[in-house]
Amino acid sequence: MTLDPEQLAQSKNDLAETLKELRKRAGLSGDRLARRCAMSQSKISKIETGRTTPSVVDVERILTALQVPRELLAEITALARIANTEWEDKRSSWRRGLDKRQTELASLESAAAELRYFLPSMITGLLATPEYVRASLAHSPVDTSRTVAKKLERQAILYDVSKSFTFLLTEQAIKWAIVPPSAMVVQVDRLASLSRLPNIRLGVLRNGTPLVRGPLNTFTVYDSRLATVETFTGRLVFRDAKDVAQHLEIFDMYMSRALFGDDARAFLDECARSFLHDF
Repeated sequence: MTLDPEQLAQSKNDLAETLKELRKRAGLSGDRLARRCAMSQSKISKIETGRTTPSVVDVERILTALQVPRELLAEITALARIANTEWEDKRSSWRRGLDKRQTELASLESAAAELRYFLPSMITGLLATPEYVRASLAHSPVDTSRTVAKKLERQAILYDVSKSFTFLLTEQAIKWAIVPPSAMVVQVDRLASLSRLPNIRLGVLRNGTPLVRGPLNTFTVYDSRLATVETFTGRLVFRDAKDVAQHLEIFDMYMSRALFGDDARAFLDECARSFLHDF
């Protein structure tokens, strides 16, 4: 599936119009289709007017009720998966203000009970020291002072024991030195300290660990309902259950090969000592 930003924006309207047209061709009223799908008539109306984006499962139920040909079912289901995906480019974030993005992330974190972070290249803001946070934003062409403050404010959620956090970091992420060696020692010590909190699991994937899939992107999964993927140029949000499940499957695969607990802390201690030798 090609995830073109313009296609993502248009796909929701296309899906709504396509489903409405197929219902009309089948000679069904919205109420009759709703009964066939075991949905409410108001939900069918909201889907057809674009006020609600249906899940892929909802679309499959509608298409089955309309008895569409198999090849058309596959085509429209693919459209539904695109419609359940969002794209936000970095330039848009800069225009809106990076601090707005921090507010959105805080909302996602507040609404979730189980949060999983896969970090193949850098340390996430939730785990970062103030110096690391500032350095990670140094490339941004806008003022980042409010963003730094909000990133640090978000860290308070780590101490909410009603939530569970799992962070998987590659060796590269831990050793990617965006701050001087002395500051990296402090950063690595913070990782070790946070790993002792009762609601946090911090796993480390060492270089040389046999893995069948390469670590392509940073991603986060919120419960089992939403996954976000970071790229150089923006962020993708997946709400389709199949996409979220696939990210969970990948996460579990990496987690099964990671070091946790005392083993992870022993490795972090090695990393800290290696930075100590550099200054």
